[in-house]
Amino acid sequence: MNKDKVAVLTDSGGDIPAALAEKYHIYQIPLKILYKEREYLDGVDITANTVYAMLPVEVPKTSLPGGDHINTILDRIKADGYEKVFVVCISSGLSGTYNVMKILCEDYEGLDCYVMDTKNISIGSGFFALRAAQYLENGMGWEELIDTLPKQVGNCRIFFCVKTLEYLQKGGRIGLVAAALGTALNLKPVISCNTEGIYYTVAKALGRGQSIRKIETLAQNAAGDSEVELAIMHGAAQDEANLIKADLKTRIPKGKIVVEGQISPALGVHTGPGLLGIGVFKK
Repeated sequence: MNKDKVAVLTDSGGDIPAALAEKYHIYQIPLKILYKEREYLDGVDITANTVYAMLPVEVPKTSLPGGDHINTILDRIKADGYEKVFVVCISSGLSGTYNVMKILCEDYEGLDCYVMDTKNISIGSGFFALRAAQYLENGMGWEELIDTLPKQVGNCRIFFCVKTLEYLQKGGRIGLVAAALGTALNLKPVISCNTEGIYYTVAKALGRGQSIRKIETLAQNAAGDSEVELAIMHGAAQDEANLIKADLKTRIPKGKIVVEGQISPALGVHTGPGLLGIGVFKK
């Protein structure tokens, strides 16, 4: 039941699995992956595994969704009978997608739009699109939706670790000092988004095993004794993700794993293979 005819639109950086996007009728705009000889649409005509396989040859750049592409999707939303659009974007502190969406949506005629900056990345952003769709399905109206969800930004945390800081460094996502420190001492930073939606080192661990245990502990602490929704994300690290899943069932007994899978190719460009992450969203 969607009484106000509200569509939910998000970008591919929210890492919503295709099956869930289809189930909840969530529209997605792909980010772009730019190689010297060709560009791809995130998750449409390139996979994360292909990106990882090509990294030794070329580290591509990523780019915002194209304006024409965004307008085409807005046209489709209007043609599908919707009158309003709740737009969920990855952090404005990490991407210009939010600003582009805000400008284009404000200029678009025929749809009322609200663009939300989640101050988060990957499923830390995608959780909000899923929850928006669920709220609408349960009968929440437009005004209540745009009042309710932005107040929940502080309820969502992600914690992730990577095998190497090389790709975050090349993409300008972390400082050179932090990258050098990690390489020299084998210190593995555990990364999250701060209140401004910017990556920061929330903890450090010595080696891969300790960094995995650290993200589990941080997720457990964030969940507390609350009922929470959980996500387990990885970048070509399925076996380790499976071990995390088993651990979380014990560590966070009130947690419900609602999303698990591989991060998008565009995010994989900046992290490289081996990323492991946990998302925690309080209800």
